[in-house]
Amino acid sequence: MERQVSNIILAGFSATGKSFVGREVARRLSWGFVDTDEEIVKQAGKPISEIFQQDGEAKFRGLERHMIKKACQQKKTVIAIGGGAIVDSQNYKLLARNGLIICLEAKPETIYQRLFRDAASTPETEVRPLLSDNNPLERITNIKASRQPYYAKAHWTVHTDDLSISEVAEEVVRAWELLREVYPERDSSVTSLPQNDKKRRASAHHNDKGKGRNDTDKDIACEVKTTTQNYPIFVGYGLLDKLGEKIKQTGLSGTVNIISDETVFSIYGHKVGEIVKHAGFEVNSFVVPPGEATKNTDFANRIYDFLVEHRAERDDILIALGGGMVGDLAGFVAATFLRGVPWIQVPTSLLAMVDASIGGKVGVNHPRGKNLIGAFYQPNFVLADCQTLTTLSQRELTSGWAEVIKYGLILDEEFFKFLKTNAAMLMKLEPDVLTQAVARSAAIKAQVVTEDEKEKGKRTLLNYGHTIAHGLEAATQYRQFLHGEAVAIGMVGAGKLSQRLGFLSPAKAKQHQSLLQRFDLPVSFSKIDLTDVERAMELDKKARGGVIRWVLLENIGKAVIHSSVPRQDVLAVLQELLQP
Repeated sequence: MERQVSNIILAGFSATGKSFVGREVARRLSWGFVDTDEEIVKQAGKPISEIFQQDGEAKFRGLERHMIKKACQQKKTVIAIGGGAIVDSQNYKLLARNGLIICLEAKPETIYQRLFRDAASTPETEVRPLLSDNNPLERITNIKASRQPYYAKAHWTVHTDDLSISEVAEEVVRAWELLREVYPERDSSVTSLPQNDKKRRASAHHNDKGKGRNDTDKDIACEVKTTTQNYPIFVGYGLLDKLGEKIKQTGLSGTVNIISDETVFSIYGHKVGEIVKHAGFEVNSFVVPPGEATKNTDFANRIYDFLVEHRAERDDILIALGGGMVGDLAGFVAATFLRGVPWIQVPTSLLAMVDASIGGKVGVNHPRGKNLIGAFYQPNFVLADCQTLTTLSQRELTSGWAEVIKYGLILDEEFFKFLKTNAAMLMKLEPDVLTQAVARSAAIKAQVVTEDEKEKGKRTLLNYGHTIAHGLEAATQYRQFLHGEAVAIGMVGAGKLSQRLGFLSPAKAKQHQSLLQRFDLPVSFSKIDLTDVERAMELDKKARGGVIRWVLLENIGKAVIHSSVPRQDVLAVLQELLQP
């Protein structure tokens, strides 16, 4: 569909400066300016907060769609939209067809400071709803995280934290000058999860010096940005063929060492080796037995020996080709061999694509606990080819849906609803819907890792269900459950515990368990000694001072951390999960 690049649309969260910057950009270009929120207030004759309170959100969103449609009929206009407007698929479709979407980005802490400053400097102004919460920073962080996959679809992003209005406006104008010719066409057809564009998209990320980096790779679903490493996550269908060119694009140049397990290597090892060789790299391979029991220091030492025998150097590359076990093991070796070598995640299981491959948590198991030996070591990039999921066993595939569902449960109610609506197509691996689900899950995980690389705060929420899961796995020596199966049971347990402690309503707890069952995931276990499970749980890495930090639910899409959970309630829930 032809795009008419005739307007600039400023999207982004509250307090990122859309209105002020929009007026300045319009002044510099001698264009018109429309703030859709201001137009809604004018038409309704009352503040937005009163529209919500008196008429409901549905009324407001209807007014918002009307104003956006009206604004998009203009030419040479800078359009500032509300923070949640781009989430609506109708709005996005219209905006993407009629202008260049530029997202103004800021960290949650910056947003909170700006809102607090504005409220303090103009006390007569109504206090924003975001500040009226008991924990406004957490509320800002959670809402922003839920919208981040939509903000990521902007053609250009400017990080505004350390920039003045004038500097941000300068970057917006620069983006317009660069991209109005780059984007002559764009497919604006949008599904309910528009993370996976099928046409060209550009994303630029602004550094604190005011210079941008333009990235026109259509395969990038999202990016992880940490203090140690920034890297893209590629998600698509049939991406393995592009692995060699992606390696070259990142500037890596050493010998490639593929680490895989026997099952995955028998299917994809030769293909990946040939693709990488065709790109001009020398290739070696090391194959380990499949299964969680392989993830230990013994096999890590065997890989060290292999690398030493092949005289691997610090610029040589490790590729983790396989599921989460291979990624953890190969990543641990990459982090420790020669004090760190480049590595790439090429996940071939659903669980690895949406969770284990993202965030740099690498490690091996100890006989008394899972992942007790490890490090945080980020990969150079992640490449997830959803087509590889078609060769997974049904049990492995089913196991992976647990981690996908987890994201909806803890951070994104809309995603939870998407999974409910599209469960049948997802289980059949319908390519478009499957790619959307993987990309959305990856974006949620990437955002959390970006905010909390080393699990000191929000990243702990990603362990929802994992306390019981790791207890079950360790108690059975990692031989009875696949990880996702254990997580599914653990999430049911965490949901029951949330309900038992009065945090989660019975209706929500039922929805929680029903979706897991709809994806054919287990919700109970049998023939396991609860004493062994409890002992293993106490050794879990989330424990502090001997006290387990439980990730629980207050609602679908809202997880919290609690440390003071009575032991008798935990034992009661474990007993509920134990079936004859």
